[in-house]
Amino acid sequence: MAYFRSHVLVSVDPKCIEKGAFELMGALQDELVKQGLVDEVEVLETSRIGDPETSAPDLIVYPEGVHYANLTIEDIPFLVEEQFIKGRVAAQYAREIKEISDEELTVAQAKEMRIVLENIGTVIPLNVEEYIAHDGYMALGKVLTEMTPEETIQEVLASGLRGRGGAGFPTGLKWRFLRNAEGEPKYMICNADEGDPGAFANRRVLEGYPHSVVEGMIIGAYATGASQGYVYCRAEYPVAVKTIRTAIEQAKDLGLLGENILGTDFSFDLEVRMGAGAFVCGEETALMASIEGLRGEPKPRPPFPAQKGLWGKPSNINNVETFSIIPQIILKGSEWFAGIGYKKSTGTKTFSMAGDVKNTGLIEVPFGITLREIIYDVGGGIKDDKKFKAVQTGGPMGGCLPESLLDLPMDYEALDQAGSILGSGGLVVMDEDTCMVDIARFFMEFTQEESCGKCTPCRIGTRRLLEILTRICEGKGKPEDIPTLRYLCEQINENSLCGLGKGAPNPVKSTLEHFLDEYEAHIYEKRCPAKVCKALIRFEIIDGLCTGCTLCARNCPVDAISGERRQLHVIDPDICIKCGICEQLCPYDAIEIK
Repeated sequence: MAYFRSHVLVSVDPKCIEKGAFELMGALQDELVKQGLVDEVEVLETSRIGDPETSAPDLIVYPEGVHYANLTIEDIPFLVEEQFIKGRVAAQYAREIKEISDEELTVAQAKEMRIVLENIGTVIPLNVEEYIAHDGYMALGKVLTEMTPEETIQEVLASGLRGRGGAGFPTGLKWRFLRNAEGEPKYMICNADEGDPGAFANRRVLEGYPHSVVEGMIIGAYATGASQGYVYCRAEYPVAVKTIRTAIEQAKDLGLLGENILGTDFSFDLEVRMGAGAFVCGEETALMASIEGLRGEPKPRPPFPAQKGLWGKPSNINNVETFSIIPQIILKGSEWFAGIGYKKSTGTKTFSMAGDVKNTGLIEVPFGITLREIIYDVGGGIKDDKKFKAVQTGGPMGGCLPESLLDLPMDYEALDQAGSILGSGGLVVMDEDTCMVDIARFFMEFTQEESCGKCTPCRIGTRRLLEILTRICEGKGKPEDIPTLRYLCEQINENSLCGLGKGAPNPVKSTLEHFLDEYEAHIYEKRCPAKVCKALIRFEIIDGLCTGCTLCARNCPVDAISGERRQLHVIDPDICIKCGICEQLCPYDAIEIK
């Protein structure tokens, strides 16, 4: 294995790729070859490391930790000469490390506790030596030399670790099922599909600390007797795919993967398979069908994957976050992990926090923390200091919870009782200007589109739900729509084949339970209380505030506003398309939405 005196991390997130990240990398590598430094300086890709508004991709040089921004291809020869030949900082391009911002993973807040995210952003992802320096692969060495497979499983069981993919099934119990299953070979699979809109925890772990996932999978394979593993990652994560593949190759080079790992009789191999982005492939049986090259459709269970999984052989599936925790549980002990959390939900959980909250991004908190603490203490409260209205947990199949449930502890059972789910860790915060009927329609539109169509309750039922919700938002709701929605939700939940269909009604069920008054306003009063649904609002110009400046009339795209200069103007509701331009432009706040 080559050893480099310097490592250069180039930011290649989508924004940086648009700004020429790969071209900059190519120029840098060409110049290193030209100067005879290709064996001394390693160039690596990483995710966002700087300000997204800089005009060019950022890069960081280690071990010095020098951050460069706004470089062009023409600047590369000078940078290489200054930094790597003369050994001094190219000051005109350097920025202070403290200026680096990460819009996805910010500095940990007081009530956070980072285990999964602890080393992301501080350890070079593709430098296996750095991972080893942070006790990487020590847990693997421990189980191979000091623990039997059954003892390894028992340690995971004692920790209370539950699958972080959403179902919350005990990981150790799942591993024991695979170990006791008959049939060979056995497969260990990592679900890195992460299809929830706005969720990106798994991607950041793969991009920022990939060896923790590799090590966790190897330990799982040792415990269960698996001989082959697969990381199933969506193709929309190109950096994560490349990073995990590189980590696998590095592990193979060190004898940590392949035949007779670390000189033992244990052998395990690992490879990456990419998915095409189907949301349903996050479901276990659909994921395995996709790996096999088949259409990603769920299958009835039983048989469960541990009995008959990939290619009909015993298999186990855990997600990225679950595997990344395993090495720390082995090294620090099950008692340490079980001492964190709440009741049956031990340890920590990552959340992708989005919506109308001041501090968006990736967080990690111990189970048992309340929604109020997450939103106000970690998230900083509601944007523009507006009133809180609802929070949806668990992605598009999660429930929308009102203010009265803000003191709910975050754990699997409490959320389930409240009509929501933990899911893979999505948190969408909504303020007072949100229409909950429209929100239910929005999430139903997503799940209906992502339905694989295999079973009738999901394929037809979600379409019927969407049709009714759309009609209500268009001001055409009927009194019988509410009981019909409830009936459809019950039937879809009970009779759908997989978790997508069973969870699809949750946004509708929860909004009907907690925000019924908004449905009734839409249906009976033909009014949208949040003033969001265009068909149920109108724009009016307020007498006494309008100065007749004509700004609104001059900018109306359909000439719906009339009036003489310095006279009260009027909006024709039959012509108005409710685009809102007049309300946005009026300097006197003379236009009111009703």
